This record gives sequence, C-alpha cells and structure tokens, in this order.
Amino acid sequence: MSRRKMPVIAEGCEAAHSELALRRVAIDTWRENVVYLHRDCAVYRAEGFQALAKVEVRANGRMILATLNVVDDAAIVGCHELGLSEDAFAQLDVAEGHPGSVRQAEPAGSIPALHRKIDGHRLAREDYRAIVRDIADHRYTKIELTAFVVACSQNELDREEVFFLTDAMVETGRKLDWRERLVVDKHCIGGIPGNRTSMLVVPIVAAHGMLCPKTSSRAITSPAGTADTMEVLADVELPFERLEAIVREHRACIAWGGTADLSPADDILISVERPLSIDSPGQMVASILSKKIAAGSTHLVLDIPVGPSAKVRSMPDALRLRKLFEYVARAMNLALDVVITDGRQPVGLGIGPALEARDVMRVLENHPEAPSDLRQKALRLAGRMIEFDPDVRGGEGFAIARDILDSGRALAKMDAIIRAQGGRGFDAERPELGRLGFEVRAREDGVVTAIDNLQIARIAGLAGAPKVKGAGVELVRKLGDAVRAGELLYRVHASFPADQAFARQAAERDDGYRIGPATGVQHLFVEF
Repeated sequence: MSRRKMPVIAEGCEAAHSELALRRVAIDTWRENVVYLHRDCAVYRAEGFQALAKVEVRANGRMILATLNVVDDAAIVGCHELGLSEDAFAQLDVAEGHPGSVRQAEPAGSIPALHRKIDGHRLAREDYRAIVRDIADHRYTKIELTAFVVACSQNELDREEVFFLTDAMVETGRKLDWRERLVVDKHCIGGIPGNRTSMLVVPIVAAHGMLCPKTSSRAITSPAGTADTMEVLADVELPFERLEAIVREHRACIAWGGTADLSPADDILISVERPLSIDSPGQMVASILSKKIAAGSTHLVLDIPVGPSAKVRSMPDALRLRKLFEYVARAMNLALDVVITDGRQPVGLGIGPALEARDVMRVLENHPEAPSDLRQKALRLAGRMIEFDPDVRGGEGFAIARDILDSGRALAKMDAIIRAQGGRGFDAERPELGRLGFEVRAREDGVVTAIDNLQIARIAGLAGAPKVKGAGVELVRKLGDAVRAGELLYRVHASFPADQAFARQAAERDDGYRIGPATGVQHLFVEF
C-alpha cells in the first residue's frame, strides 16, 4: 500500500519570529496587494491567519494592507520569509531581505454602509467617503469590492449618489493644480475600436496654445488604449515630475495615468468591474469625471458614441447618460461639452497599437491614405475644445483646428511631444506589423450593412493586441462599401502562431461583417 507523501517542513520552522525577511514574488496581481506565507511558518500559526484574510504589513516605517495567500512550496516563500506581490513590493519600497512584520488587519469601518447598499438603501455623502477611503487603502477584500460594484449596478445610484461617489473618489488621491484658468481635456466613454482621436486632438489644441495634460488608460479588455498606442511612439510611464516639466514646456503630454496617483480607488474598482463586464452609468460617470477633475481639468469634451454594438445602443440612452454627466460636472465645477457621435463601426482603419499609431501619423502628415473618418472626428472634437477659448467664437473651432492640422503645426507639436517623452520623433522607423496573419474575405455579393465592434475587437485581441504592439486588424471595407464574394474585408496581423490560430478560429465562426442590400445599412444617429 502506498503511503501519502507528507509535506517537508523546512529546518527551523518551529522557531517563532516576530519579523520575517521580505521576498519579492514576481506575480502581477493587478491593483491588489497580495502577500504570501508558508503554511508551516510559526507566525502564520501563532496569528491564526486564514487564506484571503486582510493583513497589515510593516517595514521601514511604512505600512500596507494586503490579502494573504498561503503556500506549501518553500521555493516560493520559506518559513522565515514574507512574500510580496509586485504591487505590494513596490509600495513598501524596501530592498529584498529587509525585515518586516505581518499581523491581522482591523476590519474596514465602512462595512455597515456597504451592507446597507447591498440591501438596496440610498447612501449619504459620508458613507461614500468612508467606503472609497477604505477601498483606496486596500481595506476591502475582492469579495467586498465585488459586492459594492454589483450593489451599485443592481440598485442604480441616483444622480446625487453619483456626485457623492465622484467627489469621494477625487478626495482619496492626488489632485493636480496647473495654476491656469483653462485646462482642457477630451475623453471617450469607449467601446469603439480604433478611436484614437486623442492623439490628434491633443497636438491640435496644444498648437493653439491651450494646456492639455492628457493622462490616458491602458486597454483592459479592448485591443488598445490611448496609452498603448502612444507607447509605440514614446514612453508613457513617466514620473510625475517629468510629466509636469513636459506639459509646462510643450503645453501637453500623452501619458499613462497610473503613475500620477489620480483617483486611486477608481483603478481598484475597475479591476473588479471589467472581468464582470459591469459598466453601470453611475460608476462610469464617477470613474471618468473623478480622473479628469483629479488631473486638474477645468474644461472637458466628452465623446459618447452610439451604435448597435457600442456601449450606448440608442439615442434615448445617450441623452440620459449626457444629463447625468452634466449634472455631476456642474456639481464638481467642471465645464463639460458632451458630443454624441457615430458608434456604428470602428473609427479609422487600424485596430491594435501599431496599426492605430499608423493611422494617427498618416492623419498628422496629411497622407493620401489617412482614414477620413478619423480625421473628421478628431477635427470636430478639437474644434469643440478650441471653442472653450474665450477669444474663439462658437462655430469657428473646426476651421481653426483644420488650419492647424493642414499647416503641419499639429505634426510639429506631436513630434515635439514624442521626443520629450523619449521617442525618436516622426523621422524614426515606422512601427512594424505582425508578420503572421491571414485575410478575411466577403462570403457573398452586396453592401457592408453592419460591422460588429465587439467581434472585431475580440479578433484583434486574440491576435495579440495590445500586448503585442504589431498585432491587430487592418480594415479594408467600411459601412456602405460595395463588395463581391471573395473580395477582401480585412487583414489580421499576429506575431505568434497560437495567436494567429485563435484569431482565425474566431473570424471563421463570425467575421463581424454583415453583407446585404444597400437599404440595410444601419441608420446614423449623431449630433455635433
């Protein structure tokens, strides 16, 4: 009869130590502090810890809150060691091997308020301040975070609650003050592949002389965010001091916002919302406006795309969302101009960091192959931002933006921003596309009547975007284009055989295109 193999207890585990040697465990836990203790560690047994409990970790005068994971392999963490995930190790900012201590954390003080929200009650301003403060301090477990996100989604927040949540999220992090009367920004609520208007709007308005410190997000579920695309051309992870110097000199930047500590509770909530595909109106408004206000923006142009496969599917939904944004913006003293745009299909021709960067460069260079829809949308949004300038009359912004783009001033400004952020400018070698790939062709004659944003984004993601910069989808046909069976709809670029295979399988199941009679083209609902 075989005997069950017993775990080997490392020598010296029985000796209790109040301090443990800190060990960096190279695991990315995405916005969550995680620590690791060996099951046979004397401190683990003495404290009566349980897996997934909240603990306090102290070292060198610093303290962080983290979630405890228990391991049985001394190769990961030994009995006299305390392992730290990448986020936790970075926050403690000590050398590996430095002594540290761990103990049970006090329960979050806002848990009673969380329970009231779960029960469907309306919460007061102080309740949201307490909840958001505890979230930013990492006092909530993943289960408690999920409960809060789901409760706010199912028991929809009223507009005053959205204001309370937004205000609390601004209060928990750094708030930038550029000491200027007019600080402009532009944001899209997302959901439309290839929509890289920010990388055109920013240099246009900066060339006009407006201050536009653009801090953008990375993609979480989409094929590219603005930061992912800008990273093809320049550094985006900048220390705040360097970011500030760039903005002072060039009137703009295009950087990842994660290094600036703006509305930190939002990043934690997003880490729960995205895997659950929860994006309720109240949480969306609080997330977007808290980040913009914390970044020091005084004036914001907000893009709400509407389409059958966009986040917002109908004009009535878009108008309701606009009213909610406007209410909270007024309460937060933020000047807001909401623009409802065409979300029926991807914007531009490229989907994925390198492909989207190519589209942006072609528009800035006035290249004959530049996608006209990306150019026109960027000009209209830039024009609305320029009209925040008190010296510009309403309706004149578009012509001013077009002149800045056509004259090459926007290109020169973008080149200066790229060089300031560590890039080699527009004279550098163009981004390389994935060498593996395949073509998707029409299965019948007709007209392109619909393009599924979600499916095209999924195919680009399976091809490797945004992690693989040269991966993605290169569109050849757009809405309303006539095609014959066998003609090219789009190309898929990949760098690895597995990614190529995954993307091909998805495209074969559903290529994302609908072909039919010209009368079947989806109706357009927009306003500018």
